[in-house]
Amino acid sequence: MQVSQASSSPLAAAAQPPGSHSPHSQAATPALMLAALGVVYGDIGTSPLYALKESFNPAHGVVLNTASILGILSLIVWTLTAVVTFKYIVLILRADFAGEGGILALQALARRALGAHSSAGVPNSTTTLGQKALLGAVGAAGLLGATMFYGDALITPAISVLSAIEGLEIATPAFKPYVVFITAAIIVALFAVQRLGTAKVGAVFGPIMVGWFGVLGFLGVQHVVAQPQVLLALNPWYAVAYVLANPGVSFVVLGSVFLAVTGAEALYADMGHFGVKSVRRAWLFVAMPGLVLNYFGQGALLIADPTALENPLFRMVPAWGVIPMVVLAAVATVIASQATISGAYSMTVQAMALGYLPRLKTVQTSSASRGQIYLPGVNWLMLAGVLVLVFGFGSSSNLSAAYGIAISITMLCTTLLFSVVAWRLWQWPAWAVVPLVACMLVVDGVFVISNGAKILQGGWLPIVVAAVLITVMATWARALRVRARSVANCGIGLADFVQSLSHHMPHRVQGNAVFLTSDADLVPHALLHNLKHNQVLHERVIVLQIVASDLPRVEPARQLEVKQLSPDFWVVRAHTGFMDRTDVREVIKLLGYQQGLDVTDMRTTYFLSRSSPPKGPLPGFLPGQRALFALMQRNASRVADFYQLPDNRTVEFGRSAS
Repeated sequence: MQVSQASSSPLAAAAQPPGSHSPHSQAATPALMLAALGVVYGDIGTSPLYALKESFNPAHGVVLNTASILGILSLIVWTLTAVVTFKYIVLILRADFAGEGGILALQALARRALGAHSSAGVPNSTTTLGQKALLGAVGAAGLLGATMFYGDALITPAISVLSAIEGLEIATPAFKPYVVFITAAIIVALFAVQRLGTAKVGAVFGPIMVGWFGVLGFLGVQHVVAQPQVLLALNPWYAVAYVLANPGVSFVVLGSVFLAVTGAEALYADMGHFGVKSVRRAWLFVAMPGLVLNYFGQGALLIADPTALENPLFRMVPAWGVIPMVVLAAVATVIASQATISGAYSMTVQAMALGYLPRLKTVQTSSASRGQIYLPGVNWLMLAGVLVLVFGFGSSSNLSAAYGIAISITMLCTTLLFSVVAWRLWQWPAWAVVPLVACMLVVDGVFVISNGAKILQGGWLPIVVAAVLITVMATWARALRVRARSVANCGIGLADFVQSLSHHMPHRVQGNAVFLTSDADLVPHALLHNLKHNQVLHERVIVLQIVASDLPRVEPARQLEVKQLSPDFWVVRAHTGFMDRTDVREVIKLLGYQQGLDVTDMRTTYFLSRSSPPKGPLPGFLPGQRALFALMQRNASRVADFYQLPDNRTVEFGRSAS
């Protein structure tokens, strides 16, 4: 795999992603741009529902006058420019890993930049103590950013749908008592249809979001024409002047201004689906113009009518258009919610592949797209969490305090990981990396601190979610390492075992036996149990280890590492990417094709070892961690189901995990 290299001028070259390997990276077709608008920009596209309203929240101490309107509008437009356009569109989208994006992909890219793995994905034994420390910091940053994403995935459906349905109060106050219940009904319906997959409805997401951005821009233009002085906010001095004149108030306001860029991480996370150029052009030509025009239109309305602060977006709409606008907004927020739900599924699959989570039931909902998946356990846990937020907080204003901190911390982690990639992988010079990253860290740090001031008002929520998930992931990953060391210490070498068979050959039976194992250098427990209880050995034996690579996807030529120990005994290491779902039968078919073996289903039996929860203490673990690991192990999906093995061709042996 080739990785992006530095150009002679890193800042000038930042607009072109030389390392992109996405299948769509070289073309930005209208269809891909349309699809990107429907998936990538749903979250940030619904920010006008609440971002400007919360920025002028009287609880912040904001004085609603022309000077503050121009100042806060300038803060919003230049935050969009600095964070979304410059940081993500120009810089972060360069950092693709085999065409894939997202914070876990960036973490893997940073680890590779530090020499954690060779090009084949094998750990590098020459890693120094300094590199190990950096690798630990990179791992922590990636894990923190990933867990914060789950907090965002819970809050987005709640705040987005709530803010849309609150528009009904503009039509008539009689709807106010029912806003929460209508919101809950929409959210329940949204999660209930996840099992059907989004392939069928995905085609209409793009056109709806084009209509949404078009309506936002049209409404904004109408009010900007009536109050053209609002365009003065394009001058960044108005933002600077407002901060200097109101340092205390502006510090709090920045936490709400940040709501305008929530969803920016989706640009990077979904780049592999649509290509860098499509994502960039969709932002520059459709999404950003629509958003900026609407924010300026809301500001113009507030200059003309300060009472519109109650809900400026819906007050921009004529009375006859409020209900249709609520419907359109509700659909747009459902699309935004769908993007974060699908993102949570993808993040979970990546975490499972990287060894952070146990195997969970995963359903492929589309035969055409490998990315269309459904995780029932994650789905229902998220639904419960979102409903708790809807009924617990009761309004989008109350939820806004919890929203910003999750995304701001994720963005800070992204900047830290990006700095490693630019410094070590692209080898940008220090004169470029240091000031650039310093500016990005200052911006991210200001937003983290500003949102951190809202911890008591709800900002604690994503922090608690992240803390729980970090505990879960760290416990699972560490327990797997401890168990692997235990197995290695008491295991029997496979090569010696095969050699010994030539002296004491058991009875042979027809067919192929595939033994799945976590360490292909040792005799699988299932093989030992089969010999002990059945006292037979198949005429062809394949010991198979699934190796999770740090690559998003592994090239077909590098997927299989095959070693033949005897004329009828093979050891196979199958390397899979963290974006892939592994079908063991397909792996065996590929082996058969490469080695000329008859591995048809009717001649092949799969043998597994099922580990029981540990009974004794785990060394170095806190008291509750052993119970947590046992709970996760009991609720993990069956190996046969996870690797899509046929029940009628699979034999499972039990063994203790202690």
